[in-house]
Amino acid sequence: MTVEWQAALDAVIQHPLFFVGLTLGVYQLAVAAYEKTRWIILQPLLISMVVLIAVLLALDIDYVNYKQGTQLLTLILGPATVALAVPLYLNVRRVRQVLWPTLITLFVGGLFATVLGVALAWAFGAETMILKTIAPKSVTSPIAMLVAEEMGGSASLAAVFVMITGILGAMIGVELLRVFRITNTAAQGMALGIIAHGIGTARALQESEESGAFAALAMSVMGVLTAVLMPLAVALIA
Repeated sequence: MTVEWQAALDAVIQHPLFFVGLTLGVYQLAVAAYEKTRWIILQPLLISMVVLIAVLLALDIDYVNYKQGTQLLTLILGPATVALAVPLYLNVRRVRQVLWPTLITLFVGGLFATVLGVALAWAFGAETMILKTIAPKSVTSPIAMLVAEEMGGSASLAAVFVMITGILGAMIGVELLRVFRITNTAAQGMALGIIAHGIGTARALQESEESGAFAALAMSVMGVLTAVLMPLAVALIA
């Protein structure tokens, strides 16, 4: 690469909005590819992550620089998460109609998701630290990291488990529900919200507004129950 091209590339990379534009552009292309093909493997978040990592490696860009360049997206992540309450508010009458079945499903489903994950890890010989880290895998990263660290696990590794859980849930969750002929939108939403937290909620919103509302409810309740009950249960067992 000539000096002129290198200088031009450096000027583009150093632009304040370069990383924001790159991230949004890659994600929109990934969404377009998924919408056109509907291939499970082309799940937008997974493809975006792979492409962005490849671009950063190809351009020899440190992750620290990328993180600093995408602070705007990080800043609006909080309001975007809170905005998930909008479909829940719009469907609050529907939620009230099935309140008790919803609460029972959230408790049983959340407990099953947690116990099954820990049991599988234990069956494969995982050490105690890993078991404590993988337990809160089905909630959003901030809660999972805090809970894992409080129980004696690894906060950074918990974030990895959360990401993997969310991506796999969004990739195959809806397809599995269709295979088992679960067509009720409320049930679909709760399943995705319990298992795949925010990523699953975003996927549920692609199916319908009602499904997204129940997913947002499941994600929120699952997060609260995990943050309150899981450390308490570990303390009692220990």
